[in-house]
Amino acid sequence: MRAVVQRVSSSKVTVEERVTGEIGQGLLVLLGVTHEDTSKDVDYMIDKILNLRIFEDENEKMNLSLKDVGGELLVVSQFTLYGDCRKGRRPSFSDAARPEVAVPLYEEFVERAKKEGVVVGTGEFGAHMMVDIANNGPVTMLLDSSKNF
Repeated sequence: MRAVVQRVSSSKVTVEERVTGEIGQGLLVLLGVTHEDTSKDVDYMIDKILNLRIFEDENEKMNLSLKDVGGELLVVSQFTLYGDCRKGRRPSFSDAARPEVAVPLYEEFVERAKKEGVVVGTGEFGAHMMVDIANNGPVTMLLDSSKNF
C-alpha cells in the first residue's frame, strides 16, 4: 500500500460537479493498493498516518500528529501510485490491484480512520475526480507499507 500524504489547510474532491468529500485542516491521503496488500498493510498505514508528526507545535517544529491537532482526513483512491515508468514512455499499472482487491482495502482504511475518531472525507473509487489542495507548507510525505521508501 502506498500513500502520498499532504498537510493541508483545506482540500476537497469533486466528481461531476458534486463535492464527495471536503475537509479543513488535516491531511489529504492519496492511497494506492497493490495485489499483495492485506489488512496488515491497512494497520501499518493507519497507525503511521494518524500519528505522523508533521504539524507544527508552538515552537514551529513538526512535532504534532493529526490526532494531536484534531485534524481531518481526506482519502482519495489513486491506482497511479503503482504506475511503473522505468520502461518506455507509457506507465505500466500491472502492480496496481484490481478493484475487487483494492475497494475492500480502501474502504477498510476509511472505516479504521473513522473508528479512531477522525473526521474522514472521501473521493469516489474509480471515478474521474478533481482534487483541490491547499497544501500547507508545502508538506508532502511518501509512505509505503512494504517500506520500499
